[in-house]
Amino acid sequence: MVAQRKLMASPVAPVVLGIAVLLAVWEGAIWLFGIPPFVLPSLGTIVQHAFTDTGRLAGALLATLGEALGGYALGGLLGLLLAVVLLLVPPLERIVMPLAVAVNAVPTVAYAPLFLIWFGLGAASKIALVALAVGFTMLVNALHGLKQADLAAVNLMRSFGAGPLKIVWRLRLPVAMPSVVTALRIGVPRSMIVAIVGEMLGAYAGLGRMIYESTQQVDLLSVWSAVLVASLASMVFYGLLVWIDQKLVWWR
Repeated sequence: MVAQRKLMASPVAPVVLGIAVLLAVWEGAIWLFGIPPFVLPSLGTIVQHAFTDTGRLAGALLATLGEALGGYALGGLLGLLLAVVLLLVPPLERIVMPLAVAVNAVPTVAYAPLFLIWFGLGAASKIALVALAVGFTMLVNALHGLKQADLAAVNLMRSFGAGPLKIVWRLRLPVAMPSVVTALRIGVPRSMIVAIVGEMLGAYAGLGRMIYESTQQVDLLSVWSAVLVASLASMVFYGLLVWIDQKLVWWR
């Protein structure tokens, strides 16, 4: 009983259960409705094809992960720094936030043609796109979290001579950590989606490029293999964020 409770409390258990349900629904739908392979191949066939095309998939995955992680780190850092600046200079918030909302009112991938012109077909354009998508999410969440610090605690630190930056570092940032980690979690799927779509519109390598080329060649198994690899990479990425969340926000 104790072992069962520990297993159910583990963050791995819901993931395994979700994958099992997906497998059952996927394979059951193919069997029940007689869906032809060119419409929806079985997961076994997709996995088998992925193993036969490991080299191409590994190269594409490395390219996409490099772009997604680079933009994710850059966007998260810039969003957090901008949130601190807006907190310390309140009049600036009234100028910057409407502009940030206006820019992000348009789907990030709509800027892809412009970014491809500005930064080229290489990794830089995709990193910039991901940074834009992740940065806004981090800005909004981090700014909200930084403002949640107890005013009495802030005034107490001021009375002991603490400056604004020290208050941010010692008090406001720890209070904001749940909001920051939430922004990081939201950014995981966004970073992969934006990187892959950007690659589909123009790139030298990556899963998005592979999906585009395979679609042009009507090689649907390669398309599904690339989608499967991207999904698994996102799950691992998200699992890492859950572990970091438990370490950084241990009091929750």
